[in-house]
Amino acid sequence: MPSLIPGTGPTIASFISYAAEKKISKTPEKFGTGMIEGVACPEASTHSSVQGDFIPTMSLGIPGDAVMALILGALMIQGIVPGPQLIKEHPDIFWGLIASFWIGNVMLVLLNVPLIGLWVKLLMIPYKYLYPSALFFVAIGVYSTNNDMFQVGETVVVGLIGYLLLLLDFHPASILLGFVLGPRLEENFRCSLLVSRGDAMIFVERPISAFFLFLCVTLLAAQVYVRLRKPKALAAHDNAEGNAVSTARPAE
Repeated sequence: MPSLIPGTGPTIASFISYAAEKKISKTPEKFGTGMIEGVACPEASTHSSVQGDFIPTMSLGIPGDAVMALILGALMIQGIVPGPQLIKEHPDIFWGLIASFWIGNVMLVLLNVPLIGLWVKLLMIPYKYLYPSALFFVAIGVYSTNNDMFQVGETVVVGLIGYLLLLLDFHPASILLGFVLGPRLEENFRCSLLVSRGDAMIFVERPISAFFLFLCVTLLAAQVYVRLRKPKALAAHDNAEGNAVSTARPAE
């Protein structure tokens, strides 16, 4: 699903899939210790979202991420306007893109399988060396964008805030999603109110928007229900364990 939302990209897909897998897992407390589920699920969603980003880009002309925005700009420079008529007007572009997916996956298999020993050895590098190196390359990437040290300082501040949020158990996926889609959501919200002349009932009267609002309310209600029920379930489990211990003592 994250791959179908315009502007999200593979990063949010990875975070959301990790959170979903952790929630449905029978042993969520083991996540973060190298469990294969916590590694395979985000990786699978990341790779699938890259190809899924082409769906809003090619069908609606809305880029799925920064890379899709570059592809969209390149197509428009060549006089090709992505949209519902793309398959009919430019079938060679569309089917060539589909063929490139197959070729790309085959090449990934040929590259990754023989070199898996090299990737495993990279994981053996101590974390105390990897972490400063990652920070160094992040700073270089931020500075090279506009040659501005102020933006490097902003990155440091945002990184500290993100670290604080992780300590408080905030999920980064929702924050990233709001940061990316927030301005676009506000813009389209204002456009909808302009079309309806300030009548907010347009979001309920239209069947598509009403359906998505219903889904949002349902998801929020389900989250509240799970949060409220979890302490009761834990209390019932603790009581059951206490009763089992108390009944087992006389038998000893």
